[in-house]
Amino acid sequence: MAHSLQNGIKAVAATLVLSAPFMSVQAEEELKLAHFVPPAHVVTSAVVEPFKTGIEADSNGELTVRVYPGGELGAGPMEQYVRALQGVADITWGLAGYTSSQFGKSMLVELPGAIPEGMTGYDMLWNAFDTSLSSEFPGTKPLALWVSEPNVFIMKDHEIRSPSDLSGLKIRVSGSVAGDFVNEMGGTPVQMPAGEMYNALQTGLIDGIITGSSAITDFKLDEVANSYTLGAPLGHIMFYLVMNQQRYDSLSEEHQAIIDRHSGRGLSQSGEETWNALADRTLESVRADDRNTVIDLSDDEVATFEDIAGSFLSRQLSSKQTRDVLNDMQNR
Repeated sequence: MAHSLQNGIKAVAATLVLSAPFMSVQAEEELKLAHFVPPAHVVTSAVVEPFKTGIEADSNGELTVRVYPGGELGAGPMEQYVRALQGVADITWGLAGYTSSQFGKSMLVELPGAIPEGMTGYDMLWNAFDTSLSSEFPGTKPLALWVSEPNVFIMKDHEIRSPSDLSGLKIRVSGSVAGDFVNEMGGTPVQMPAGEMYNALQTGLIDGIITGSSAITDFKLDEVANSYTLGAPLGHIMFYLVMNQQRYDSLSEEHQAIIDRHSGRGLSQSGEETWNALADRTLESVRADDRNTVIDLSDDEVATFEDIAGSFLSRQLSSKQTRDVLNDMQNR
C-alpha cells in the first residue's frame, strides 16, 4: 500500500507542477489544517496552536487557520500527505512511517542510535533538508519536521528485559524502520495506525507496542497495557507538518513571510520539546500506578539491545547507501 501511495503522490505532484497556481482573490485568507487525531492529542499544543496563534496575531487576523481534527477531511491517516498535495487541506500533519517508502532518507532519524547525544531530531532533519531530503516532499512546503521522544516497550502481560523476550511476540510498529528492528530482535512486527493500537492490544491481536511513551496518554493505552520497559535503544518516530506548495505560493509576500516566521526549526523545536515533556509526565503517572510493572533496564541489559542496534544501523546505512545523508544530518 505504501508503494502505491508513493506512486500516487509522485503522479499528483507532477500534475500540479504543470497546472496554474491558485489565485488570491481577497486580502483575508483562511488556511485549512487537517489531522486525524482528537483535539486533545499533543499535536494541538505542540504545533497546531503555536502555528495558528502566531500567524493570526502577526497578520492582525488577516491570515487565519481553521483546524479540522479527528479526520474531518478524511479519516485515513496514511493519506495525510496526499490530502495536502491535492489541496483537500492546505496543511496536514502526519507520520512519515505510514508511507515509509516515500521518506527513506528522512526516516534515518528513526533508526536506533542515529541521533547522537546532545543533538535533536528536528535539527538533524533541517540540517540535511536542502541537500538530501527536499525531494521526499514533492508539491509541499514542510512547515515542521521533528521526532518523538525515545520509543519504549508498552506490553500486555509480557515483561521485556532482553531481545530474546520478544521471540514469538507480535509487536505493533508505526513504520518500516521499527518493523525491521523488531524482526532483528526476533519478534513479529505488525504495522497499523495509532488509532487501532488500543483495540489490538486489548483483544490480543498484538502482544505489545513500540512507540513513544506520550502515546500512553494520547491513546489511553494505560487502560490495556500493564508492563513498560524503558532504556532500550528503540529509535524514535518522525512527524511532519506540510503545506500545499501552490497554496503557499498563492499568498501575498507578506503572508508568506509570516508563515515563514512561525514555521521551520522554531515550530519543529516546539513539537519535539512538547512531545518530550508529555512523555516525562506520562512516565511519572505510569510509575505511580501500582498496577503497572515498569522495567528500567540495567546497563548490561541495555548493552544487549545496543549490540543488535549498532549492527542494525550499520547494515541499514550500507544497504540503502545513506551514510552520507546521516553525516549531513549530524553535520559531519
